[in-house]
Amino acid sequence: QVQLVESGGGLVQPGGSLRLSCAASGIIFSISTMGWYRQATGKQRELVAQITSSGSINYADSVKGRFTISRDNAKNTVYLQMNSLKPEDTAVYYCRAQSRTVLFNYDYWGQGTQVTVSS
Repeated sequence: QVQLVESGGGLVQPGGSLRLSCAASGIIFSISTMGWYRQATGKQRELVAQITSSGSINYADSVKGRFTISRDNAKNTVYLQMNSLKPEDTAVYYCRAQSRTVLFNYDYWGQGTQVTVSS
């Protein structure tokens, strides 16, 4: 049974920080591309940051320099450190796990965690 369990969301003031975690089970974490996406009310889901199995990283332009994605293969966990948060970062944040190998082909999503940036 595959599970992606996000945690760490909450209410934070502008300029503050949060650290999201996504604990994965039921997948081959070390070969998976892990990503963080977000969906604000009334908007489409968008990529925030992604890290491949080899450690290649890409970020949305809107979060470059403020957010940092990392992974711990020993803990089957991916993190998103969010600094200098802005009201426009308010959204539900989702974790995604993908693999596109011949033997392991999958695409799973977590249930999401709410991040609200407001004074």
